[in-house]
Amino acid sequence: MSVGTGPVLARALQILDAFSTERLEMSLSELARHTGLPVSTVHRLAGPLVEWGALERDERGHYRIGLRLWEIGSLATRGLALREQALPFLADLAQVTREMVQLAVREGTELVFVERIAGTEAVPMVIRVGGRCPLAASGVGLVLLAHAPAPLQEEVLASPIERFTDFTITDPRVLRRTLADVRTSGFAISDRQLTPDSLSVGAPIHNARGAVVAAVSLVVRHGSVSPRALAPIVRTSARAISRALVSAD
Repeated sequence: MSVGTGPVLARALQILDAFSTERLEMSLSELARHTGLPVSTVHRLAGPLVEWGALERDERGHYRIGLRLWEIGSLATRGLALREQALPFLADLAQVTREMVQLAVREGTELVFVERIAGTEAVPMVIRVGGRCPLAASGVGLVLLAHAPAPLQEEVLASPIERFTDFTITDPRVLRRTLADVRTSGFAISDRQLTPDSLSVGAPIHNARGAVVAAVSLVVRHGSVSPRALAPIVRTSARAISRALVSAD
């Protein structure tokens, strides 16, 4: 990359990074405000991004993420291979329970949702495939954090923990004990920690070397069932996905 290309690429990525679930479409001035870049800079960079397909521009002049990025993102090998092996078991779990099923991997101190299937009675969740979430609040996140390298765990425990509800665990001492329980029991329970009406139970997915590479969870409405009653079926799905990954290696 030439010296002149670096800043241009960084600014282009800054424009793409400005979009979120709360900001799916933005005008030129809104993009400038959320990126902190001059309107003239955003306008100059938006043209090539639209031409390539990273952005789309509608008749009002508003910008949104283009399908070309979705096409490229779907080629991410870690998520693609995992999703292909896990999908039949996720579908079975969603069909049997009629609830929300999630598959996630860890990316640094966050998780990324690789797949989600909403059953007919699923709790409404503001979740999208490719969306990110802190590790400490959800069932899949607690599983991934519990099996993350020790330095990363300490980094999370030493940082301010985002509070989503009154039930979110933000005390690092309590969270440390919770992670130890997850490793001992083989599953995680997140009761109203992410949303005030949801309960999720997560379990780890292992690769051929025994490392935890992903987590699966079942999300139900709080109070509808005992979380420990859900643990066996979630763990069974996690083990089935793990076996499929090992067989595919």
